[in-house]
Amino acid sequence: MLDVLRRLWEVENLSPHGICLLWRPELIWAHVVSDSLIALAYFSIPVGLAYFVSHRRDIVFGWMFWSFAVFITACGTTHLLAIWTLWVPDYGLEAVIKLITAVASIGTAVALWILMPKALTLPSPTQLRQANEALRARIRERDEALAALEAANAERQRTEELLRQSQKMEAIGQLTGGVAHDFNNLLNIVLLNLDRVERGLPADSPLRTRLRDAVKGAERAATMTHKLLAFARRQPLSPVSTDVNAQIASFADFLRGTIGSRIRLATDLAPDLPRVNIDPNQLENAILNLAVNARDAMPEGGTLTIATRPLPTEEGGEGLAVEVSDTGTGMAPEIEARAFEPFFTTKPLGQGTGLGLSQVFGFAQQSGGSAVILQGGRPGTTVRLSFPAQAAANGEESGRRANPSPVPSSVPRPILAAG
Repeated sequence: MLDVLRRLWEVENLSPHGICLLWRPELIWAHVVSDSLIALAYFSIPVGLAYFVSHRRDIVFGWMFWSFAVFITACGTTHLLAIWTLWVPDYGLEAVIKLITAVASIGTAVALWILMPKALTLPSPTQLRQANEALRARIRERDEALAALEAANAERQRTEELLRQSQKMEAIGQLTGGVAHDFNNLLNIVLLNLDRVERGLPADSPLRTRLRDAVKGAERAATMTHKLLAFARRQPLSPVSTDVNAQIASFADFLRGTIGSRIRLATDLAPDLPRVNIDPNQLENAILNLAVNARDAMPEGGTLTIATRPLPTEEGGEGLAVEVSDTGTGMAPEIEARAFEPFFTTKPLGQGTGLGLSQVFGFAQQSGGSAVILQGGRPGTTVRLSFPAQAAANGEESGRRANPSPVPSSVPRPILAAG
């Protein structure tokens, strides 16, 4: 065995490879240059593999890269020895290097084929991209579902708040109607007896002045109970077929004198509106209440607009809307939520009873319509009174007189200064 190894390294009886090429320069240098370039390329590949694996420690099967690096390095060394043996016949060393290269190549090839099934199960860049796109789509769906859930929760909370407000207004209306009805009967008795006392007094009696003051106070109290009955939808109405545009046009001059010269009154009346079955006097009273509140909301002046619009009703019929808009200061949300309540007012003591908007609310409800607020980014505020067309109103009038309709679930918020 030792003799074989010794003879492997003997070079005395061997000739260099250059002799086989007859030491022709063109052949010698062709082999030198080509083997040098091949060896350089071979040696650069392991350096690149080592750099890649060292910077990507999460790479799968990283040891396979190192196996390829050893195999390719051995291949590059064989080409360097091919240059060396052109002049020095170290064929034993060349054989050892080739033996090492053979072992490395066989080990790498066997490991590669064993590893092939597992490597094929790894996702490709296209598969990874598709998986990422599917994941992003799932994330978008989840975000949209969360946004829809948040919107549904917000809508549910708003509906619950409106329901609580509706129940509150209904309870206040029932209590107010009962108290106002009984108090109105008492006032009728008081006024009747005051009238009898006045008839029994001499014409020159000094008590007549005090008696007239008492009558005026009782009449003011009767007016207040009338407004309370309007809020509770118990006031007696005299509905007739009414052209709302004509009613507003004839009422406009009176409104201009009421709101003063600092406020400009504008009308925007839609043509061809259906007739409605309402009490025209109460309609004028409701518009007057809204106009006065709008005037108080514009202390520096502004524009008051009364508009009419065609409006489909919730039952699928036709109707119309009367919109009263101002360019004033508006109200805070916490004030708006209570402004339709009886006796709630933002005005100083003695300047408002807090029954103006309550009366408007009750009149709209008793007439089969509603009073709502139009939200928007425009300056000022707008309140809308809606009424069903005459055909629907005629069919429902007797039912409303016998059984007043309850406050709807969406109780509107006031937008004008409560008066």
